Amino acid sequence: MSTTDGVLVRVKEVDKVFRRGSEEIHVLTGLNLEVKAGEFLALMGPSGSGKSTLLNLIGGLDRATRGTVEIGGDRVDQMSDHALSGWRARHIGLVFQFYNLLPVLTAERNVELPLLLTHLSKAERRKHVEVALGMVGLSHRTRHYPRQMSGGEQQRVGIARAIVTDPTILLCDEPTGDLDRKSGDEILALLQALSRDHGKTIVMVTHDPHASARASRTVYLNKGQLFSENPG
Repeated sequence: MSTTDGVLVRVKEVDKVFRRGSEEIHVLTGLNLEVKAGEFLALMGPSGSGKSTLLNLIGGLDRATRGTVEIGGDRVDQMSDHALSGWRARHIGLVFQFYNLLPVLTAERNVELPLLLTHLSKAERRKHVEVALGMVGLSHRTRHYPRQMSGGEQQRVGIARAIVTDPTILLCDEPTGDLDRKSGDEILALLQALSRDHGKTIVMVTHDPHASARASRTVYLNKGQLFSENPG
């Protein structure tokens, strides 16, 4: 994707308002954010501050009430639902806190799922899956089911599934929130390597300062606004 001055993500003057009956809940207000290509950005803030909402806006999973969201020159906020669906499949990889693996599928079949939406042949899909599982260190677990793996291994499968399409951006929502410290550190080291060695742009929501310390930059969201330092 094209970038200007190395900036891949541009969020400009974004408001997000949720309506509950006649009540308006202002989650994001005049928010601005730029993320450079290849950057590993941590997004912190108290519960309910809008971290996941911002992540969803960047990933085209939700729409801003006002403002612009531009990814690699593409105006995500102006796309139709149909165009947005295809754009997400090409450019966005999602990593969740609770893995979201299908228990009836092996690791390789879980990782293959996003590729079923592409025009790749079965042999091409298999090769992509092998590469993705190799990158997360799970080549020996391809035929195992989620119940046969530890939490850390399941999250690695989740990351392999997120990177198998070679997306432009990885969006990680509390990726270590359900893991013990050792497994969490392994996942964070993997994310660092994906950014450092493979040039992946990563935006990670976390509440853990230990996790945010692994990122190349941390920003703080509070009361709908972003800060470069923790506003306390």
